[in-house]
Amino acid sequence: MLGPENDGAGDDGTVFRDVLMLALLGFIMIVVLLLPHLNPPTQAVAAVAPPGNVIVEVHWPREIDADVDLWVRAPGDRPVGYSNKGARVFNLLRDDLGHANDADEVNHEIAFARGAPAGEYSVNLHLYANRSSRPSVPATVSVSVRRGANASLDRVIEREVKLQHQGQELTVARFTLDQNGALEPGSIHDIPTPLRTGPT
Repeated sequence: MLGPENDGAGDDGTVFRDVLMLALLGFIMIVVLLLPHLNPPTQAVAAVAPPGNVIVEVHWPREIDADVDLWVRAPGDRPVGYSNKGARVFNLLRDDLGHANDADEVNHEIAFARGAPAGEYSVNLHLYANRSSRPSVPATVSVSVRRGANASLDRVIEREVKLQHQGQELTVARFTLDQNGALEPGSIHDIPTPLRTGPT
């Protein structure tokens, strides 16, 4: 028979074991509940069409460390480029500085237009800096037009040009869209028009 000094001594051990088991069970339940959320199943991402009714892009070779600036102007609007990245119609999405501050060596600038107002559009290139040993910088400019919200993009212009010296601004294309966003036949030309604003 236990003496009075041993009464309840076994209860302390039992209570401690019970609390420990409950804590362990609680932890296991939390882990079980969180497991499905740690690595959720991947869902197929639907292909997203690029925004914009008029899309202007410039690419130049990745091995050439040059800062080529794209300048665009919509009818009745102000020019858009590195020193003025947005206007009523166009926005410059990317100002590529060449290899400076670049995660990769893809040289690419792009501008999107919200809507396609009728009138003349202008596309210029400006060679801001040429840090390569090349005497000139070749570039390819493309212009695509979407004539409706659900329509596909139609490439209406693709031109290859060479920028010969730092500071040069070159008009690549001027073209006219009608009220329906269609390219007016015979409207493409490259009569120079300055678009660049800001420091030289």
